[in-house]
Amino acid sequence: MSLGTHRLYLASRSPRRRELLTQMDVRFDPIVFRDPPRRDEAVDETAQADEAPPRYVERLARAKARHGWNVVGLRRLTPQAVLAADTAVEIDGEILGKPAATADAQDMLRRLSGRTHHVLTAVAVVFGDRIESLVSVSEVSFGTLDEAGIRRYVASGEPMDKAGAYGIQGRAGMFVAHLSGSYSGVMGLPLHETARLLRNFGFPL
Repeated sequence: MSLGTHRLYLASRSPRRRELLTQMDVRFDPIVFRDPPRRDEAVDETAQADEAPPRYVERLARAKARHGWNVVGLRRLTPQAVLAADTAVEIDGEILGKPAATADAQDMLRRLSGRTHHVLTAVAVVFGDRIESLVSVSEVSFGTLDEAGIRRYVASGEPMDKAGAYGIQGRAGMFVAHLSGSYSGVMGLPLHETARLLRNFGFPL
């Protein structure tokens, strides 16, 4: 099976990932799932016993990419590579996903306040039986957040759909005292790793 095109499907609802792919000048078509991928049985977001955070995000990214490829077949869409990604925040060995409620978001931000955590984003690309993936790990240090600031930020609604309850590209950028790693990876799509994968699949970047 030949790729036949330098266009891909993006298996993600994230506007940040769409923006970053556009920044790379990559042509893509979003795959809109009937339900978010994490609600699908094909993508089990439950961390497995003794599963390290890098392995966790890579497993989910690969599962979402395969799920997207299956959707391409079921809907009889033009065969194109499918790209998916998954992001998680890790602190004290615990994975922080997206907050379920405002209280959850506040608790996450209190934990991150004045401390250093890791942001892990895995990217996976699949075409037919071939799938490849890479993981980006960044280290982010927050300044001390006061309770009023946490409540104002959560009230803005910005943290509710983001791993670790913050988006570095938004108002939470002012929380970050230091970052070591990939800024785009913290946003949700590490451009360096993404470019490497797409080149492996023949994309001219």
